[in-house]
Formats: sequence, C-alpha cells, structure tokens
Amino acid sequence: MRMGLPLGGGIGGIVLLLLYSALTGTNPIDVVSNVAPSEETAPTGAPANDPQAQFISVVLKSTEDVWTQIFDERGARYEPPVLVLFTDATQSACGLGQSAMGPFYCPRDRKVYLDLSFFQELEARFGAPGDFARAYVVAHEVGHHVQTLTGLSDRVSAAREQQDRAGGNALSVRQELQADCYAGVWGRYAAQQNLLEPGDAEEGLRAAAAIGDDRLQQQSQGRVVPESFTHGSSAQRVEWLKRGMESGRLESCDTFADTRR
Repeated sequence: MRMGLPLGGGIGGIVLLLLYSALTGTNPIDVVSNVAPSEETAPTGAPANDPQAQFISVVLKSTEDVWTQIFDERGARYEPPVLVLFTDATQSACGLGQSAMGPFYCPRDRKVYLDLSFFQELEARFGAPGDFARAYVVAHEVGHHVQTLTGLSDRVSAAREQQDRAGGNALSVRQELQADCYAGVWGRYAAQQNLLEPGDAEEGLRAAAAIGDDRLQQQSQGRVVPESFTHGSSAQRVEWLKRGMESGRLESCDTFADTRR
C-alpha cells in the first residue's frame, strides 16, 4: 500500500508526505511548513511524530474523503469520527476500553479507540502483516461510525433488546459483517486512487480471515461454537470485505437482507 510508514527522514517519510498532500489537496511545501495534522484527522493520545500514528492519520483522512463523497451523493452530511490512540486502557463513553479488547468504536461519543500494539499482535499472533491489513482495521471501525450516522446502530441495539442471547449475537454478526463490507467499499476507493499496490488486497483479506470468530475460538478454547459468534466466521468476514471491494456500493452491504449473512 502506498502509505509506507515514515522511518526517520528517508523514502518512507517522503511517500507519506506526498500521499498526505494528495489526499488533502495541500501543497507539500505547506505540509512541511505546518506539519501539525488537522483537528479532524489527528489522533489523540499519541505523540505527533509517532510513525504509526501518522500512518493512521492518513488512513483516517482517506476514509473521510470517501464517506464524505458517498454521503454527498445521497444528500447527507458526513461527520468524521475522532480517533483515540491509547496504551493498555482508556475510558470511553461506552466504558473502560482495554488493549485485550482490540480496536473498538463507541457510538455514544462517536470515537474510534485503538491501541497501536494491536498491529503487532495482528502480525505476530494472527499472521496478518502489512499496511493494508492495518488500514482495514481502521476502515472497519469507521464502518461502525457510518452505521451510527445512518441510524442502523440504534436500530440494531433496540432489536437486540427483544432477542435472547443467540438472537442478539446473530444481529451483532450482521452488524460486524456490514462494517467489513464498508471497509471494502473504502478499499475500492483506495484502489481507484492508486493507493494500493499488488498484494495489498490480499493483506486485508488475510486480516479479515485471521480475526474470524471460528479461528479465534479454535485458538483459545479448542472448539468452535457458532451460536456464540459476535463478528462472523473467517469465511464470512472475507466474503463481505470482498463484496465491498468488488462493488464499491453501500447497497451491496445489506447484511440484514442477505439470509446467508
């Protein structure tokens, strides 16, 4: 992916600078003169010069561009989420967030929470390295933000209150798979903007497969219990991510209408 992390002042930093300039429409010289990212795209909770934080800022800006365009086409206004980077634990409007939970989105404060150490775990534990695998994680959480803006999150929350545990889990799976599909919609945009390189799509698909409920359950407890799934199987997550990338259309992401989930 053409979002290489800036390692010191070398080529990676130049690539990131040029990409940031392309995404924001700013002159690279202006970026050098004023390196502080905008309030909308700057993550909180991490040093401004942290290379991974800078990378995530660029990804977040990219998602903001594509969702602004999609919302505009539908006569709506897109309000970007705030990204909060933390270490070990942090307080959110949805309660205490911990690194062990992985990245999460809180609809109550409309913020994406991410411990950068998760990316190390994604590579070391789940075998899903690469910039696009990391970008997919961010795009998935932004997908939950889109669900909040469209009112779907509230509708699912209300529906879950009328269900037993298994029924509630099934609704959760559909919601998570839709966020995967939305991440794919963003991925298609990135490809159209020539931000992807050969193999990038495979990185995202590997990440989706690595964090499927069946694989995680098999690793942690040695057996798979489908009725307890909350995010979907590896095959389901890959399918919906691919569907979003191939179509680039929100209409293709209606996991609630698709009986196959």
